[in-house]
Amino acid sequence: MPEVKGSRQDLLPWKKKQPVRRTVSQICPPPRRPLTVADIRPGMENERLGVVRDSMFQNPLIVKAELGKPRERSCSLPGIDFNYGLYIRGLDGGVPEAIGHWNVFKQQPIRSHELAPNYIAMNRGAVKAGLVTARENFLYHQLNNIRISDKDDRRFKKEPPSVPPNMTFGIRARPSTPLFDLLQHRYQQLWAQEQKATQKAIKLEKKHKMILGKLYETRSSQLRKYKPPVQLDALWHMPHFQKVGPHLDTFPTEADRQNALKAHRQERAVRQGTLRMGNYTHP
Repeated sequence: MPEVKGSRQDLLPWKKKQPVRRTVSQICPPPRRPLTVADIRPGMENERLGVVRDSMFQNPLIVKAELGKPRERSCSLPGIDFNYGLYIRGLDGGVPEAIGHWNVFKQQPIRSHELAPNYIAMNRGAVKAGLVTARENFLYHQLNNIRISDKDDRRFKKEPPSVPPNMTFGIRARPSTPLFDLLQHRYQQLWAQEQKATQKAIKLEKKHKMILGKLYETRSSQLRKYKPPVQLDALWHMPHFQKVGPHLDTFPTEADRQNALKAHRQERAVRQGTLRMGNYTHP
């Protein structure tokens, strides 16, 4: 007997333990409600000194987030029995009425097509009768209410265009990209062949072109290109000012005059004035 008990105890570990099932409240816990004075413990972030009211924990500007916990809701939520959303009471009888009969759509009565008034014919008739005023024209329309017939009304309606039965509407699909031609540089080879053929055709055209001889100039062509020279006369001067010499000469010799002009040209860059004859620019 003790051996049998030992064998049963050895079989117990092989049994699988039943998984612990979580309740709905654990999977979807209820929303966290606002803090109250009773929820505050010493050392919490929202601990207050002095007078403390429950309304103070409903202000989002005052409530602080606890360390390691999400922020509390600052608004109060309704009770457990509250249903969110809009409740619409069934007016169609529910499933029994849907199974019991079939709701058939009632066809609306077809209204007779009212023909449009033919104002052109009525205006023409009023003019022929000698009625020209607005009042007379209105009375004529009331007495002679002419309508456009169905045959005349057809011309105002556009008939659908005749389209072949096998026509497909839309945009044509884009052709596939020739990847093999791109990888093999096929387009480059075709362009090079076209360029060679073009150059060959140009050479043949130049070869067969007639080479004309040298063109000789004729008298007419030479006269056409000839420009007669224009002789520029000297400016006219008054005779009694032609032989008048300078009245003042401050340089003893001509060499001194040239040296002074040379020094003036060298110093023009550092002098002031329009003619560069003023004071020096540097201090």
